[in-house]
Amino acid sequence: MLIVADTDFFYDFIVFNKFTNQFQMHIEQQIKEKFEGFYKQQKNNMADALGLEFEYVSRDEMRASMPVDENTTQPMGILHGGASVALAETLASVGGYLNLKNENKIVVGLEINANHVRPVSAGNKVVGTSKPIHRGSQTQVWETRIENESGKLVCISRCTLAVVNKRK
Repeated sequence: MLIVADTDFFYDFIVFNKFTNQFQMHIEQQIKEKFEGFYKQQKNNMADALGLEFEYVSRDEMRASMPVDENTTQPMGILHGGASVALAETLASVGGYLNLKNENKIVVGLEINANHVRPVSAGNKVVGTSKPIHRGSQTQVWETRIENESGKLVCISRCTLAVVNKRK
């Protein structure tokens, strides 16, 4: 990652990836170091396999795009509901983690639901935006809207996270 701008609240990064060759990521300054440490360790996991690309990172909003391709479609050639759920839980979990003040705590998914309201064909992309509804000491609740490139709702999801002790 290469820092290209520094403002009072956000850092901008240029991140090279296999889908777009580069994109700009906005990250809240106060969580920059925590996110960088997390991001550097995140290789070869579900988010990587699905092609998720973080675009906006803050404690109040998380946003990432996901291609609708051979890794995220069902046999009918449209976005798989499970891929949408994986995008929603990833955004909620990373956002939840970034909201933790105690380094000995982590968040894990406790419950997630999703309503799929519109199909998206292969060759397109979707963008998920997740915002906290509740940030407590034992649980967090995040709502994620996944939209197509025209901004139309594809999926709406709510994820409850448990705040637990990090295993040593």
